[in-house]
Amino acid sequence: MRRMTGGTFLLLLLPCLAYAQASSLSPATRAFVSVDAPVIALTNARVIDGTGRPVHTGQTLVIRDGLIQAVGDTRSVELPRDAEVIDLSGRSVLPGFVMLHEHMFYPAGRRAYNQQSYSFPRLYLAGGATTIRTAGSMVPYADLNLKRAIDAGEIPGPRMDVTSPYLNGPGLPILNVKALRGPDDARRMVTYWADEGVTSFKVYMQISRAELAAVIEEAHKRGTKVTGHLCSVTYWEAAELGIDNLEHGFFASTDFVDDKREDECPSGNAAIQSLLELEPDGPEFKALLHGLIEHGVALTSTLPVFETYTPGRPPVDDRVLDAMLPEARDQYLRTHARIAIQADSPWSRLFPKLMQLERAFALAGGLLVVGTDPTGYGGVVAGYSNLRAVELLVEAGFSPVEAISIATLNGARYLEMDDRLGTISVGKLADLVVVRGDPTTNIHDIENVELVFKDGIGYDSESLLASVVGTVGLR
Repeated sequence: MRRMTGGTFLLLLLPCLAYAQASSLSPATRAFVSVDAPVIALTNARVIDGTGRPVHTGQTLVIRDGLIQAVGDTRSVELPRDAEVIDLSGRSVLPGFVMLHEHMFYPAGRRAYNQQSYSFPRLYLAGGATTIRTAGSMVPYADLNLKRAIDAGEIPGPRMDVTSPYLNGPGLPILNVKALRGPDDARRMVTYWADEGVTSFKVYMQISRAELAAVIEEAHKRGTKVTGHLCSVTYWEAAELGIDNLEHGFFASTDFVDDKREDECPSGNAAIQSLLELEPDGPEFKALLHGLIEHGVALTSTLPVFETYTPGRPPVDDRVLDAMLPEARDQYLRTHARIAIQADSPWSRLFPKLMQLERAFALAGGLLVVGTDPTGYGGVVAGYSNLRAVELLVEAGFSPVEAISIATLNGARYLEMDDRLGTISVGKLADLVVVRGDPTTNIHDIENVELVFKDGIGYDSESLLASVVGTVGLR
């Protein structure tokens, strides 16, 4: 199923649209802009282009009217006379990240979630995420209006693929989430929210197969895709129904639970136990693996949120703590300390197992994309966690170049935007991340973000981060 985007028409308009956006930024947005010129030349850079190919050193990129006009060896690329020249010696340039499990809310505790329309857009952009999918909304009108404000240049932030409210059956103890009343109600929800402007749909744990089928059918009629954090429906059942994407790697798979009942979540830790006992080289897992790939189902890695539940993992660094509201910081630190001493936690084995299964999916030819899921108990903060997600992919066994490609090109492919972003290529939007150092030799250098270009406009990462200190959890 391909989304109808009018891509050819948009490509013709891209230079005009990028130029128009640059000239229409509000003073509030322009306060974070450090580079803005019709023609920009980034010289002497190390280029990690997002394709998975080896790094290129001594490169020059020319940006004109928001698009990449030239990429090549500094000795051979002719600098336009009118270019603003920026020497990037010692720096690496990556494509803007395309992150597919993000939210504009943050856990406040006791199953409450506060909308972060102020802090999260700035944090995502500061962390190099120039394009995100919200992967479920608690306050959908806030997300839709936020997207419109960002697109209009009124506030700084990433371009957004806005996902519907969670489409779920009865049984979830979160007051923000509606319980569907059957397949007809599911169709009504899809129709209503598609008309309101959402561009993706998210199904959740207690949905039935009949409701899921209705969502998929109706969404595909509208040219939109469906992703899911499942439980009551197995991955195999969802794939046969035509789902486009499954969230959280294999964590939400209930395919291997022996006494799994139709349209019901397994009780207790049965699903986790089944994954711990699963043999990655065994016939059951291989059958599911190849079935998902044959059905064209993408898988979203969300390792940052799972890391927070795993004893022995490091706490977030001081910059992340400083971004939090004091109450949010205290909540996070107390919970992290309690988890750290849980010697018998299944997460000590489950976390590396999930890494192993995700890598097996990618090696078999599956489309692995990545996101962060800023939920849990507050240890996953927008922007910072996007960089952590790439580091964790490397820990899972991917090379730095492979991990960066998963976080850029793969996400663009899923969104069907790879004709205009996701790699550093001539003719594509100048969505770029400039980092100090070389992430291909030390992946932690990816944290040293200095500049983030979106549509050819360079935003100062540190200024964006400084503007939200002490606000995460509040707004």
